[in-house]
Amino acid sequence: MPNYGVPPLALTRGEGCTVWDADGNAYLDLVGGIAVSSLGHAHPALVAAVTGQVAKIAHTSNLFVNEPEILLAERLLGLLGGDGRVFLANSGTEANEAALKIAIKYGKARGKTYFVATEDGFHGRSLGALSLTGKHAIREPFGPYALDVRFIPYGDAAALKDAVTEDCAAVFLEPTQGEAGVVPPPPGYLAAVREICTANGALYVGDEIQSAIGRTGAWFAFQHEDARPDVLTLAKGLGGGLPIGAVVAFGEHGETFAKGDHGSTFGGNPVAAAAALAVLDTLESDGLLANAAEVGALIADGVAAIDHPLLAGVRGRGLWQAIVLTSEASGAVQDAARAAGFLVNALRPDAVRIAPPLVLTAAQARSFLDALPAILDTAAQTQETAP
Repeated sequence: MPNYGVPPLALTRGEGCTVWDADGNAYLDLVGGIAVSSLGHAHPALVAAVTGQVAKIAHTSNLFVNEPEILLAERLLGLLGGDGRVFLANSGTEANEAALKIAIKYGKARGKTYFVATEDGFHGRSLGALSLTGKHAIREPFGPYALDVRFIPYGDAAALKDAVTEDCAAVFLEPTQGEAGVVPPPPGYLAAVREICTANGALYVGDEIQSAIGRTGAWFAFQHEDARPDVLTLAKGLGGGLPIGAVVAFGEHGETFAKGDHGSTFGGNPVAAAAALAVLDTLESDGLLANAAEVGALIADGVAAIDHPLLAGVRGRGLWQAIVLTSEASGAVQDAARAAGFLVNALRPDAVRIAPPLVLTAAQARSFLDALPAILDTAAQTQETAP
C-alpha cells in the first residue's frame, strides 16, 4: 500500500551506529529506527538475549506467564521508584490505547466526561489514540471521534489550567513533543501539569513513547522536573528494535483494569521482554544515559556554533535533537545528508530530527558536525535550483 511512499534505501545490515544498504553503501545512522535502536545494530547483548530466549520459548500468550515479562515489569517499577502495575503491549499506539481505556474507566466511575490533549501532539494512529492526537492533517480524515477531547497549546500552563476542571477525566501529553518537531516544554511546565491534574482529580497520562529509556539523558523525561504522571506509556527504545509497548499505572490506578477489561495475544512476549531487559541492563552497565547527555550536548553546541543562512538553531535534549531551518528545506537536507553518508529525518518542513542510537560516540557526532555545513550548502543549492 502506498501510505509510506517509496523509501529511498533498502537497508540490509547494521553494526553499532553504522548501517549498509543493498548496494553496499555505509551510513552513520542518526535516525535509530525513529528513536528505537537504543543499542544500535547487532549489539552483542541484544543478540544474545533474543537468540537465547527464542531457543527456550518464543511465545506463551496471555493464558500463561513467562519469566522475562515478570522480570521486565519488576525492573520498570524499580526504575520508576514507585508502586504500580504494568501492562505489556506491542507498540506505542497499543500502550496509549490501554492508557486511554484506564482513563475512560477512571472518568466514568467519577462522572468525569472529557479529556484534554495538546495541539500538534501525537499519540498514535489507531482510532482511540488518534482521537487524542492534535495533528489536524492525520486526525481529521478519520473523524468524527467518540470522545470529547479538548486541545490546548503545548507548553501553556495557563491554557491548561483553564481547560482542566473537575469534569476532566485525564490530560494526555508528551513531556517533549516528538512528531511536532522535538519541541521541549518551557521550564516548570511539567510540574504545573502535575499540580493542575492533582488539584482537579484528573489523571495525568505521560506519553513517553519516544522520550524515555535514556533518550534525554534520564531514564524518563518527566524526571527532569520530578513530575511523575499517574499513568506512563513506553515503547520505541524499550525494545531496542523488538516491538514492545508498556503502560505503567501507579498506586490505585494500577488496579483500574479488572479481569477481562483489556488484553493482548502478543503482549508480554518473552522474546521482546528479554530484549527489553537486555536494553535496560546495557544502558545501565555501559553508562549510556550519561553518554546520551554528553554527546547530545556536543551535538547541540556544535550545531549552534554553525553560522549558515539555512540554519535557524537547534532544540531538544540528550540524543534527541531537532535542527531547525530558516525555510522549508528539511527534505533537501535529508537528501544531502544521505548523499554524504548520514541518515537523518525530515521531521517537519523546517526541522530535521536527530535520534541516533544511545551508543553514538563523540567522534561519530563530530563527523556529522564537520559535514553539516557542506550538507546545508548542498540543500540550499537544491532549493535555489528547484522549479
